[in-house]
Amino acid sequence: MTTKDSDEILRRARRIAAEMRDSIDEELEMELDDGRLAALLTATEQESRPDDAVGETLDRPTYFKELFHLQRELVRLQDWVVANKLKVVVIFEGRDAAGKGGVIKRITQRLNPRVCRVAALPAPNERERTQWYFQRYVEHLPAAGEIVLFDRSWYNRAGVERVMGFCTDGDLEEFYRTVPAFENMLVGSGIVLLKYWFSITDEEQYMRFQMRIRDPIKQWKLSPMDLESRRRWEQYTKAKEMMLERTHIPEAPWWVVEAVDRKRARLNCITHLLSSIPYGDVQHKPVKLPKRVRHLNYIRGPVPRDMYVPAIY
Repeated sequence: MTTKDSDEILRRARRIAAEMRDSIDEELEMELDDGRLAALLTATEQESRPDDAVGETLDRPTYFKELFHLQRELVRLQDWVVANKLKVVVIFEGRDAAGKGGVIKRITQRLNPRVCRVAALPAPNERERTQWYFQRYVEHLPAAGEIVLFDRSWYNRAGVERVMGFCTDGDLEEFYRTVPAFENMLVGSGIVLLKYWFSITDEEQYMRFQMRIRDPIKQWKLSPMDLESRRRWEQYTKAKEMMLERTHIPEAPWWVVEAVDRKRARLNCITHLLSSIPYGDVQHKPVKLPKRVRHLNYIRGPVPRDMYVPAIY
């Protein structure tokens, strides 16, 4: 093994370790409120971190500051969608480990799940395989005042189904013939349709797969299909190029998100999403907490101690 090879292995090992620390930090962020998180991040950034030499993309305070700002805007958008009875569909496509789930998580993090929901459909069952191809996706389209985020979508046919041989050439050609008409119908019915392709490099996918292999909490994300997709990288590239060429229509264009830098990808995608749907402030009545009604004859009944969850922490 040459010195160059050793240096590359060391660089990758450090990158994986740094990314795993970032992942832990971000999972903690999902549980912390903004104020305590800001204080925690400030304290953390004052320390010398071993992953600094790896090449930090966006410093954490900047990233989280921008993310919280965008999430507040997403709440404003949510209120506008409800008040004006809009119907919004956002499609997230990309290679395995491209970061679709990460941006979806940040979009939905502070929104009402009754307004903004995620559709991540499993492989079709025997009955669904005999249906009109788009039928099972139609069931998940929004009603007025709803936002639906598709974590993969009907474009499975142009990607995984084509590459893995789950559809015939005739099925694929029929898809390409009908999908523009289908999306035109959606837009014509009043649905706001946005389509994002998350783009990563060969090396970046390799790194992210390595992280999943080494992280027991995320190993479940690596399915046999994901591993096979890694082997068929070039076939997926050809499939993606044809998909973008044949389904990039004026009524529903594709938007490519440069996703090698996950933090910037999230911020850029959310910013573009917000800019694509005109929205404003919705006036709400002031919230006033009513006084609790108390009755002199009310006695709270005891709860048996053996019904309580053990206080281990």
